Amino acid sequence: MILKGLEINTMGVNCYIVGCEETKEVAVIDPGGNARGIVSVLEEDGLKAVYIINTHGHIDHIGGNRGVKEATGAKILIHEADAKMLVNAVSNFSFLMGSKVTSPPADEFIKEGDRIKIGNTVELEVIHTPGHSAGGVCLKTGDIIFVGDTLFQGSIGRTDFPGGSHKQLIDNIKQKLLCYDDETVCYPGHGPATTIGFERRHNPFL
Repeated sequence: MILKGLEINTMGVNCYIVGCEETKEVAVIDPGGNARGIVSVLEEDGLKAVYIINTHGHIDHIGGNRGVKEATGAKILIHEADAKMLVNAVSNFSFLMGSKVTSPPADEFIKEGDRIKIGNTVELEVIHTPGHSAGGVCLKTGDIIFVGDTLFQGSIGRTDFPGGSHKQLIDNIKQKLLCYDDETVCYPGHGPATTIGFERRHNPFL
């Protein structure tokens, strides 16, 4: 499996490239910014982006959608509950940063239980974990989960934005993420990677 965590993102979000070693087809997860840098990595490594997957619709996670899509033709996938954020600068909070950044609209909606196949060897299972936003999702493949802003090392996503719910977020983490083995690796939208076992034992919010 191809797995790259990119540190070139200008909005402080972790962007991940995951895909199939055989076909070189990949998904770009949360291209928050610096689309040119992301595209350069794809081109240098001979990778074909077939999907852009947003774990939720906040500006720091969707800011690079347009540039990556225009360069690659990849389909944009997001949960329907956050779809409006792609095309509305007020909903995605970019207006708070003094700009009005939007994304092309979603090509497809994803929901709980969907399986996104990438090439011949990789499949991402969609886990709907609202709480940080109404349409927040995590993406699981094997013993790896891309958790977006649902869960961080020693913390959780903030819930004071419109569409957020602290109780909902905690319930979803406990019911839908802590059910996995301790060794399961979590790649968050911000900060370092962690494991389910570490968060189960040390996360003060849980």
